[in-house]
Amino acid sequence: MWCWGWESCRCRCWSGRWMHILNRFFDPVWSVLMLRRLCFAAVVLLSAATLVHAQSAVEELPAARAVLDASGFTGTTLIYDLNNEHWMAGHAELVDTAALPASTFKLFSSLVALETRVIHSADEIIPWDGVTRSRTETNTDLSLRDAFSVSSVAHYQHLVREIGSGRMGVLLREADYGNTDMNGGLETFWLSGDLRITPRQQIEFLVRLYNNDVPFRPEVVRIVKDIALMEETDTYKLRAKTGLAVVGDAENTGWWVGWVEKDNNAYFFATLLLAQNPDETFVPKRIATTREILSQLNILPADAK
Repeated sequence: MWCWGWESCRCRCWSGRWMHILNRFFDPVWSVLMLRRLCFAAVVLLSAATLVHAQSAVEELPAARAVLDASGFTGTTLIYDLNNEHWMAGHAELVDTAALPASTFKLFSSLVALETRVIHSADEIIPWDGVTRSRTETNTDLSLRDAFSVSSVAHYQHLVREIGSGRMGVLLREADYGNTDMNGGLETFWLSGDLRITPRQQIEFLVRLYNNDVPFRPEVVRIVKDIALMEETDTYKLRAKTGLAVVGDAENTGWWVGWVEKDNNAYFFATLLLAQNPDETFVPKRIATTREILSQLNILPADAK
């Protein structure tokens, strides 16, 4: 039968499955859901395309490469100029190398501890567990600020236990921190477990932190930026955190990550050094190598600490 109107067509010409599809198509709720899904898919594809472009747009700095080679260790220093959206590195081929975050994770766990109100301020005390360790400066009660400054593993393990795996996992995923993998134990997943992060991801996280584009209250972000402040002069501020992971006979991982605020701009950096059974210079080289490269670029003065 020939149909002369839309209602007639709906009622008489289409049946079963086709009728159901058309009804769904003209259902406003279903249409909105489908539109949202299509938009999300488009955003994912656009983000993927942008990421591919960004990952190929790191300028190799021969002078920085030479500094890293002179350190005697395998590694990279990645730098991001925020205002100019410019990536540069020594050994740019290593900027997407995934490694344990080690104590650089204290930036993130500080945010989570404050956000979940496990601790409420930079000066609130974290109790010592009573276990005597080789680093005597950690064998006492410490404020959050001091625990961050001396990088006390035990005090941060206390905070992470109080946070719990559920809340930590949710915020890891919401903040898109590294690979978000918590396998390896609640107290050790960032030290010897399966959590991994690349130099590029370190900087991407720090940029989001700098811009307050993270799933934490503004006051929480302010406190963490405050405790991360290492140096302040009339011309710049340096906020940073070191990291060191030594896992059995595995490759040692050394980090220094952070940013320099200078001339109404921010310069983000992430140095990753890797070594098998390194000598005693491995630990200080994390910072010394980075400082030399930053001074080459006039981001830090040559006579900075």
